[in-house]
Order: sequence, then C-alpha cells, then structure tokens
Amino acid sequence: MAVMNFADAIEKALSTAMATDPRIVIFGEDVHMLRRNLYVQFGPKRVRPTPISESAFLGAAVGAAMAGLRPVVEIMMIDFIGVAFDAILNQASKVETFSGGKWQVPMVVRASCGGGYGDAGQHEQNLWGMLAGIPGLAVVVPSDPADAAGLMLSALTYPGPVVYLEHKLLSDYWLEYLGRGNRPTVQFDIPAAGARGEVPEPLTPIPLGQARVLLSGSDLTIATLGVSVHRVLVVASRLKSQGISVGVIDLRTVSPLDRATVISQVSTSQRLLVVDEDYRDFGLSCELAASMLEAGLNPRYARVATEGVIPYARHMEEQVLPNVERIEQAALSLMGTHF
Repeated sequence: MAVMNFADAIEKALSTAMATDPRIVIFGEDVHMLRRNLYVQFGPKRVRPTPISESAFLGAAVGAAMAGLRPVVEIMMIDFIGVAFDAILNQASKVETFSGGKWQVPMVVRASCGGGYGDAGQHEQNLWGMLAGIPGLAVVVPSDPADAAGLMLSALTYPGPVVYLEHKLLSDYWLEYLGRGNRPTVQFDIPAAGARGEVPEPLTPIPLGQARVLLSGSDLTIATLGVSVHRVLVVASRLKSQGISVGVIDLRTVSPLDRATVISQVSTSQRLLVVDEDYRDFGLSCELAASMLEAGLNPRYARVATEGVIPYARHMEEQVLPNVERIEQAALSLMGTHF
C-alpha cells in the first residue's frame, strides 16, 4: 500500500492507464500546467491545452472518441457543464443507441464539484442527479484516494461516456487554488481520511455500479457518497455510543446506481436516510426512495440534501449544505429520538 493524496491518486491512475493505452489523451483549459507531470511524461500530443471554450473542446472530444481515441476532458467545475450541455445530453450519451451499437463514445469528463469553502451557487454545485438522469451516461463520485484511483481506472476502460466528479474538499490542489491559499482565516471541514489515505499497489480497478458497505447496522441505514461519506461516519460513531446500530453505504457511483446493496441493507434496518450534497428535489434522494418502494419495502425514510441555491456567506452556506449536525438530527428523528 502507498499513502497518497486524493488528487495524486487520480493522477497515478491516469499515468498508469496512459502508459499502457496510447488512445488516452487529456485536454482542457491549462491542462499542460494542471497536469504538468503527465505533460512531461507523455508530451504535448497527449496532454493538450485548449482555449476557454467548453462547448468547443467537449464537442471535439465526442468526435475524437468516436474516431478511436479515449479522451479525458477537463471541465474545471461541473457548474460549467451548462455551456457545453449539448455535447453531453444530445450527442455523447445517445450515439451508441442511435447507431445500434455501431458507434461508442468512450470518454471521461473530469470535473471538480461541491461546496463548503465559500464560493456560492455558480461554483459549488454537484449536479450528479441531473447528469445521472441522462440515459447512457455514467456518473462517478469517489470518497477517498483508493476509490479515486480505482474508479478512474474503470472509467478509462468504460465503453461509454463517464462524468468523473472530485469533491474540492478532498482535493488539496483545489483548496489551494480556490480557498485555503488566499483565505487563511476561513476554516474548512476537510475530512482527513478522504483527502489522504492508502492506495493499493498495483492499482486495482473498481467496477462502476458497485457500492461499498462501510458499516453494517440493524437500526438505520445511511446511503451517501463523496465528501458526505466522512460526515456520515462521524454521525454513525456518535449514534453507536447511544446504542444505535447504523449501517453506512458509500454509493460510489450515481449511474449505474447499486440499488441492490441499498435494498439489502434496508430490508434489515427498515430505516433509510439519504445524505446527498446535490439538490434535494428530483434527484438521487428521490430515486432511492422510489427504488425502495418498487422493491416492496416501506421503510421509514428521510433525506439531508442541499436546500436550494447555495449562498456565498459561509455561515449561510453551512445552513444549506449537509453537515454533521443536520445528518445527526435527521438520524435521531428517524429513530424517534430528538435533541
């Protein structure tokens, strides 16, 4: 095992895959600087900076993938996907179906996501629920360095388009760039176990659509992903001291969604709490609730999610995003216990 930062684990996966597959190319804004180690290793033909035009280079990636390459396209923040949405919604996700399987679009769209550092609702969204609602599109959200590397390896061999999201609070270089470096007086809730941890050597691919049961619990099941995994583990530890047995599921991917693992755990606990840093309405939390009913379960259910537009002010942002206090309160409410 090697100990790595979250971002370094992703870069290790990219380096490993690029060394064996010459079809993998990286392009996006400033990638020759952001991925300078890969630029030095593989050269300007495989790590290519682009103009500031997401619609242009994401559209180009669709064509490159159809022509036989495996592009990794970097959109700095997932919020910016809006200006290039046609390439995702109407092209990459549908080509295989429309062509009867004759064409595929094996590309990875890599982007940062998430809030908790004071950058407001145009830069702190997650949007994985909206993206996962597009048929033909896979959506990946790792929670620690080992998963970050393993899921990237699988994304790089996936036969269709993948959106790979890395939460900024887990990624040291994003924090330096966006928050911690120029706002030293602002404190961020950075989960140490997510930002740095053990990574297998050699790297091991993790199949998309395979959730991870971190804790088994008989009283309550909490399903979550990304940075919220670490908040939930804090809550599970607190509740254990009160005699409440909490199961914790790291979903890892939103699409494909491992409904079977959640159903299996909830069939025992009969209580489900979904913690989702994406928007509350019409997203992942709704999908999991519907999945339980379709499976014939009728659990007690609650969700903690992002409540509307994310404010800029940190004290207001904290009220909108999922945090340990909101998660604990929802869990105790499901158990019939209140503060």
